[in-house]
Amino acid sequence: MERKTVNVKKLIEHFNFEQITGDAESLQRKIWVPNISRPGLELSGFLDHVELKRINLIGNKETAYVERIKDEAVLESRFDFITADETPFCLVTDGNEVHPLLLKVAKRKNFPIFKSDLKTSELMVDIITYLDEALAITTNVHGVLMNVFGKGVLIIGESGMGKSEVALELILKGHSLIADDRVDISRVKDKIIGASPELIKGMLEIRGIGIIDVSHMFGVRSYLEQEEVNFVIEFEKWDNNNDYLRAGIEEEHFYEALGTKIPKIIFPVKEGRNLSVLVESGVRDFMLKQRGFNTAKIFDERVMRHIQDKNEGITND
Repeated sequence: MERKTVNVKKLIEHFNFEQITGDAESLQRKIWVPNISRPGLELSGFLDHVELKRINLIGNKETAYVERIKDEAVLESRFDFITADETPFCLVTDGNEVHPLLLKVAKRKNFPIFKSDLKTSELMVDIITYLDEALAITTNVHGVLMNVFGKGVLIIGESGMGKSEVALELILKGHSLIADDRVDISRVKDKIIGASPELIKGMLEIRGIGIIDVSHMFGVRSYLEQEEVNFVIEFEKWDNNNDYLRAGIEEEHFYEALGTKIPKIIFPVKEGRNLSVLVESGVRDFMLKQRGFNTAKIFDERVMRHIQDKNEGITND
């Protein structure tokens, strides 16, 4: 499990901000936290509890305040503070001009400054959303991730259980592959997002055939870049001595990933079972439960009413 990092260059290429200062080396600065600072307090001289690793956004309020500071030495020292070595960059928003003293400090320190005509509030949302995903804690699991009926379904189990073959059957039924064999999962806020490693994107390994490119073979709808993991299905070797789930009213199972619990069901695998149909049925049942329709509970209530009616009939006799 690791936390990803992103450098300034990658973020700037994504948003296409106008670069004012800084050379190619300055763009290699790392961004460590998915947070942004509006350095109004820092510019006023209050420097306690400052997180220097945040990106600084200078909008209309900060620009207006800076114009009121007449002591150049004081202002230069405050610009020096917000362009610390740990700070990734400063972004001047709302079409404001970069203050000459900030330019002077940034050029002396080879510190990157960028401009944008967009509103500060819009940029804060967009940048934080981008960084939440780019810096998310990531791990990987052995399995197959599919989009089935619009839900992200992670299929796990021991090697040789037929996960990839089931994925192929689901693709032929119109569902989409996200990742085969290894799934990279990240926690973005309270969601678990799955994707394929770059090396095997869009690839599916079928024993007896080899590696196939699903997009080329089945069309672009057969593959998706990423998907939220909503549901987990575990393939398990059939054991005649095991008492498998039958009515559905037994204890629920969950799969834990990066501190998040995801609903899970276990499918015992044996010859003759159509696993792709079972996967589709399992997902449909999961979707019904999300809408408050639990067939197992309805059946249990029906059985209890039947027993109660039978007992009342015996009592009346």
